[in-house]
Amino acid sequence: MEFKIRNAKAGDMPQVHQLITELAIFEKEPDAVEVTIEDLQKDGFGDKPAFHCFVAEVNSKIEGIALIYNRYSTWKGKIIHLEDLIVSKAMRGSGLGTALLDTVVKYGHDLGVKRINWEVIDWNEPAIDFYEKKGATVLRDWDVVQLSEAGIKNYIANL
Repeated sequence: MEFKIRNAKAGDMPQVHQLITELAIFEKEPDAVEVTIEDLQKDGFGDKPAFHCFVAEVNSKIEGIALIYNRYSTWKGKIIHLEDLIVSKAMRGSGLGTALLDTVVKYGHDLGVKRINWEVIDWNEPAIDFYEKKGATVLRDWDVVQLSEAGIKNYIANL
């Protein structure tokens, strides 16, 4: 199978959004996606993009993505965060995930980052196994903490 990994373009965002929605369904959160195609186009492209996205293309169709953004560690310095690495259900096991992760790691290396961070849901054993086989450490003793938009508003209202 031939595929191409490349930088995403604004015109790719409808297919990227479709993969994001597919991931939400897989993770049993079908109604969780609030971001729109327009948000992705506005936020990812222009003078100060909020993220960088790689796409995996098979026969001119986007079958996978890796979406990353810059972070800073007070312990390490410059790092990047892999928000999502998504491969369509039909293409899992085809090597697209490896190719996308390879691209992210090379990108981070070229930037001189000290670490690449991401999360994996605790019941997704195939993904955990995949990441560990690639040399990643899954920190099972850390919990993800989030403050939702409603939580932010509530927090501010109580200041």
